[in-house]
Amino acid sequence: MSFTVAIVGRPNVGKSTLFNRLVGKKLALVDDTPGVTRDRRPGDAKLVDLRFTIIDTAGLEEAGADTLEGRMRAQTEMAIEEADLTLFVVDAKFGLTPLDKTFGELLRRSGKPVVLVANKSEAKGSDGGFYDAFTLGLGEPVPISAEHGQGMIDLRDAIVEAIGNERAFPDDGDDDEAVTDVDVRDSLLGDEADDDAEYDETKPLRVAIIGRPNAGKSTLINRFLGEDRLLTGPEAGITRDSISVEWDWRGRTIKMFDTAGMRRKARVTEKLEKLSVADSLRSIRFAETVVIVFDATIPFEKQDLQLADLVLREGRAAVLAFNKWDLIEDTQAVLAELREKTERLLPQARGLRAVPISGQTGYGLDKLMQEIIETDRVWNKRISTARLNKWLEGTQVQHPPPAVSGRRLKLKYMTQVKARPPAFMVSCTRPEAIPESYIRYMINGLRNDFQMPGVPIRIHFKASDNPFENRRKKR
Repeated sequence: MSFTVAIVGRPNVGKSTLFNRLVGKKLALVDDTPGVTRDRRPGDAKLVDLRFTIIDTAGLEEAGADTLEGRMRAQTEMAIEEADLTLFVVDAKFGLTPLDKTFGELLRRSGKPVVLVANKSEAKGSDGGFYDAFTLGLGEPVPISAEHGQGMIDLRDAIVEAIGNERAFPDDGDDDEAVTDVDVRDSLLGDEADDDAEYDETKPLRVAIIGRPNAGKSTLINRFLGEDRLLTGPEAGITRDSISVEWDWRGRTIKMFDTAGMRRKARVTEKLEKLSVADSLRSIRFAETVVIVFDATIPFEKQDLQLADLVLREGRAAVLAFNKWDLIEDTQAVLAELREKTERLLPQARGLRAVPISGQTGYGLDKLMQEIIETDRVWNKRISTARLNKWLEGTQVQHPPPAVSGRRLKLKYMTQVKARPPAFMVSCTRPEAIPESYIRYMINGLRNDFQMPGVPIRIHFKASDNPFENRRKKR
């Protein structure tokens, strides 16, 4: 991207709506409630012929540094500092407030180029608010409607004028070469790779961090990054949007998603929290590996188990992280208890990797990343058809399928149909009659014999075709 733009303004003036309009997707949560956005969210924006990085920020408010609003303002000020240009959004329908004037003065002192944006200008009676915006001393305001997409051409012209033609339209001679370096086949058709394909340790890895509210998810990611990138604090439920951050671990790009804490479904009644949970679920489906953060002081609550089950049903690779380990006194006894409970309470993915960590002190984070990589390696694993059929033959000799209604079940052939997660197809007689107990026996056998701990395994049974089924009997 050629330059970076930050969207700032007081709460509820339409910053996130404008952000979604510029990135072309509904990435940021939007609601009538003021103060929905809390963390700064980056995105790739497209405005006519302009391409740039856009940053959505929390609404600017006057508050003490130790309060939640004060920490949100600090995040916004960091976004202004790292941006090349600021879009200062005011509400033309509501008019200016003393808060607008206070932060207009702050932006003027920053020395950065500013484009004044009068949003909601399509509303009846918005002319007064539009002309009031001239009093801020930040130049002529650009009337737009982020909701309806009006005024985008004028906004584009104002950005080009403020940033300059050289920054707005840099020489993109290397862009085509960069695009050809992207392995589209690996990213979109990875499940169709050859059986003998080796695990690519250089491919970017998508990791989602989930858990109950106040489990320490944002603190964990900040510790990985080495900076206060995400808003944290003692209050439960600070994170609302699913925010993605990128960083390198031993030369590999990691794209990590911080998500909103997910409570029991019966307790989620507010519309905004429902939107946050839906955003978290989308992050789980988009990720490859999911880290489920448990509070080590109160682990294995019912919601923890439901989250783990959700991740496994979605077919994602899962790693358990027991956070707040610095608060545990008898670590050896607690660790043994946690391992026993993991095996007993989560039997659907035996061998789940579990790591004690502390997002506050950084303890165990390197070990956690190693387990994430190893779990992703298993999740991508492929087994040759020859090895699978040899294993199938030995499995039936050791423990033959039970007879159902006096008739034997025959398992004839087995192959792996996909990875991510590993899925297998077995050609057999009467697939509907295979008992669940025998399916579990086969899954556990695959897990143990081919070293696939902690990932969901799928087995599909299919009746073999009878070539004589449709032929008429000869008279």
